[in-house]
Amino acid sequence: MSAHGDVDLGHTVAGWTGTVVACAGTAGAGAALCAAWAPGIWLGLGVVAVGALVTWVLHLSGWGKPPGPRTADQWHWRVRDVTAAGGHGACVGCRLALRAPGGGEPGRTRESRPAPAA
Repeated sequence: MSAHGDVDLGHTVAGWTGTVVACAGTAGAGAALCAAWAPGIWLGLGVVAVGALVTWVLHLSGWGKPPGPRTADQWHWRVRDVTAAGGHGACVGCRLALRAPGGGEPGRTRESRPAPAA
């Protein structure tokens, strides 16, 4: 059980990667704002946009998760969603990629990758 109870908060490779890239972009834009360097502000905002694009591409390649509840074996952030190629029914990102809504059933065709031993 996690600190949040029996709830999957959707931590994924796509989500974490996009968050790190977007944080770097906002930090860069903030530093450029403090330095009164206008091109740096736009550069930082561009990095934020790249973070959104990276998140979307990783989600479409299976490193994100579909919206909605998932079974407990799908909660680990390294579980790859192999049904992403078919699109997720209620997923805006999949619709933007022109993927057919209504991918596979949750928990049925996903492969689990255990965390490597430390």
